[in-house]
Amino acid sequence: MATQNLTTTAASRGLSSAEAALLLERDGPNLLPGKPPVPLWRRIAAQLRDPLIVVLLVAAALTLVTGDLTDMAVIMLVIVVNTAVGVGQEIRADRAITALTQLTAPAARVVRDGIEREIPAGDVVVGDLLVLAEGDIVPADAVVAEAAALLVDESALTGESVPVEKSRDEPVSSGTVVVRGRGRAVVTAIGLASATGRIASLMAQGSGLTPLQRRLMGVGRLLAGVTVLLCTLVLALGLVRGQPVELMVITAISLVVAAVPESLPAVVTLSLALGARRMAVRNALVRRLPAVETLGSVTVLATDKTGTLTEGRMLVKHLWTPAGEATVTGTGYAPEGLFTRDPSLDDESLTDLLSAAALCNDARLAREDGEWTALGDPTEAALLAAAGKHGLDRSLLERRLPRTAEQPFDSGRKRMSTAHRRPGGGGMVLCKGAPEALLHPPVLRDDPALLARAAERADQLAAAGYRVLAVARADTETVPETAEERDLSLLGLIAIQDPPRPAAAATIAACKRAGIRPVLITGDHPGTARAIAADVGIIGPHDTVVDCRDAASLDGDGASVYARATPEQKLDLVQAMRERGDIVAMTGDGVNDGPALRRADIGVAMGRRGTEVARQAADLVLADDDLDTVVAAVEEGRRVYTNIRRFLVYGLSGGAAEIAVMLLGPLAGLALPLLPAQILWINLLTHGLPGVALGGEPALPATMTAPPRPPSQSILGAGLWQRVIRIAVVLTAVALGVGLWAYDTGRPWQSMIFFALGATQLGVALGSRTRPGSLANPMLLLAVGGAFILQLAGLYLPLLNDLLGTEPLGVGDLMIVTALSALGYAAARLDRFVHRRDR
Repeated sequence: MATQNLTTTAASRGLSSAEAALLLERDGPNLLPGKPPVPLWRRIAAQLRDPLIVVLLVAAALTLVTGDLTDMAVIMLVIVVNTAVGVGQEIRADRAITALTQLTAPAARVVRDGIEREIPAGDVVVGDLLVLAEGDIVPADAVVAEAAALLVDESALTGESVPVEKSRDEPVSSGTVVVRGRGRAVVTAIGLASATGRIASLMAQGSGLTPLQRRLMGVGRLLAGVTVLLCTLVLALGLVRGQPVELMVITAISLVVAAVPESLPAVVTLSLALGARRMAVRNALVRRLPAVETLGSVTVLATDKTGTLTEGRMLVKHLWTPAGEATVTGTGYAPEGLFTRDPSLDDESLTDLLSAAALCNDARLAREDGEWTALGDPTEAALLAAAGKHGLDRSLLERRLPRTAEQPFDSGRKRMSTAHRRPGGGGMVLCKGAPEALLHPPVLRDDPALLARAAERADQLAAAGYRVLAVARADTETVPETAEERDLSLLGLIAIQDPPRPAAAATIAACKRAGIRPVLITGDHPGTARAIAADVGIIGPHDTVVDCRDAASLDGDGASVYARATPEQKLDLVQAMRERGDIVAMTGDGVNDGPALRRADIGVAMGRRGTEVARQAADLVLADDDLDTVVAAVEEGRRVYTNIRRFLVYGLSGGAAEIAVMLLGPLAGLALPLLPAQILWINLLTHGLPGVALGGEPALPATMTAPPRPPSQSILGAGLWQRVIRIAVVLTAVALGVGLWAYDTGRPWQSMIFFALGATQLGVALGSRTRPGSLANPMLLLAVGGAFILQLAGLYLPLLNDLLGTEPLGVGDLMIVTALSALGYAAARLDRFVHRRDR
């Protein structure tokens, strides 16, 4: 049966049970298909494909060949822990489409066989006649067949703060909410073909690798290539000098392990975990660990408006009467606030205006768990809240002036009117609506000059981003039987706004100081978007606002405000900015934000007011909906990135020094500067706990005043390679200098090189601290102290002497080498002074 015929039939009596069964069998249920689960082995394999993990697996295999089971166990433990954490975080990131399924109403009211009945939402089919009432979630896309004051909240899909009135033949979308009135609608699309389904399809597209993951993959490839090349060179030089083949093969394998900073994954994981823990204390819940660092790298903060930059509820901000104006302060619907008024504005004029707005009104305010909430049209709720702030009680007004007649609001008249009986006889007619629908005869009988003045002020308020209502009244000698909209007198204008969040302006300013470009992407009207963007500091008074409905293309370049953006356009804008090289963070709270949150480098969702779809699509959820938490998260991200670079300087300089000693020692007459076991021991102590503890260093003082790092910059860029070389030169010079002196004076030169190289690297760890004179990060102090004691044990413990091939040093020699090892600390401090950005 054709859909058109079904629609025609359904508009009168709905489908029959037989017709519905056939359509359900043909089209399937009104559900979003779940994403097939990814097998655990596939998740683990994806984690193990990381180049650095591959290098570690090879190193573990090589240590097994050498018989060094201890070092192999350490490496395998790092691999297992890192893989387990990665898999656990990845599982949580796959729930966004499931949340969309849960958003759909669990039940729907339809007309079947001419009888109204309730069925599971999944059984709704194309052609069904839906019955909609206040509070219902629309279960499928439909076209309105009947409407009585039907008002639908579409903010979760479009971002529009103001509910939309729906008339006959107008569409309603799945996932939207009926906030007032009633109606019937014929279903036109279900499942994936519906509005919610289209967004689900968009969210199936993943976000790809994070910047940190891309950078670490590059490091892994580079280290793998360089390490194999240099260690092959050491092997060749040893064989040329006549060293035994087996010894040089084991030595080369040991150098591979030593040169690769195998604790890097542990350092990264610990740094991210500590950052996530600190952010949780600040009410920022991290869903994917790499997201911690990604926030520190963002160059663009793309934000939604409704519920993100704004409070997500309408409030009266300005009142205008012929006698003067008033400004309303106070947040929320609670009856606490302050009216700042012109001296010429008398209390009677203000009371008349707000009393009329409260009586010509169908909304309700309710107090639940100590918080005031709105029932009905948010605009009408804002009028009730303003009346309450002025001390007017809606229930008392209704008892004194009961309603006798009404004309509901409709899009044709753009106004609503009510009639009321006065207690002493007679009555009144009240009317509120759009200024263009009221400010003219015969609706109003006021002087044309007054109407012109009111129209001019209404235009000014609208241009500033407010929704403006005009309110009028007519007194009657008898009780009116109809709410006739003629010969009324203007009481005034009411300007309503979804106000900015208190922290929004400070957050935007902090982002700008940190070199992050804020961009507003909203489905709201360009005028409203401009007003909010100007209020919070995103744009200036003369900056461009792009209307996405009129834009020929959306390349994400130049403009800072994009209005009337659809979910698909939000997605396109985020993708365009990423393709231009930006690292994009996207904040939002609605279903319409889900695809963009998923596609961005990092998605940030509101936890309280946000939809479940937004929360599940995001990498970071703000539990308290406070945008200031985003700034704290950016600081944590930069701290994590700096600490990872700090470890790389420390770990790579030590590994480079070990290779340099093995390459240059034979040329200086030291046949084999270090034995394989000694290399592995130094590597275990220096790259173990001290390296991991570096991940807990506090943030730099100027973290939030420095610009973000260029997206294309390698994690080894910005002078890091030069820093590695500078420190490695000092480490190499100390180790070889000690060795040559000991060799010439008949001392146990190999043991002295062993101790000097390890102790000097521990000095570098202490010199790498952010605050060297404080007790910040005490774990690093304990780790370095413990490693130094174990290094001494390698010299003086007989069991380790046999294992490592070392000899005890005399007290004088030990003191000399220990004093020279302090050059490692000095080199790190001097390097941090020279390269101040990563101090």
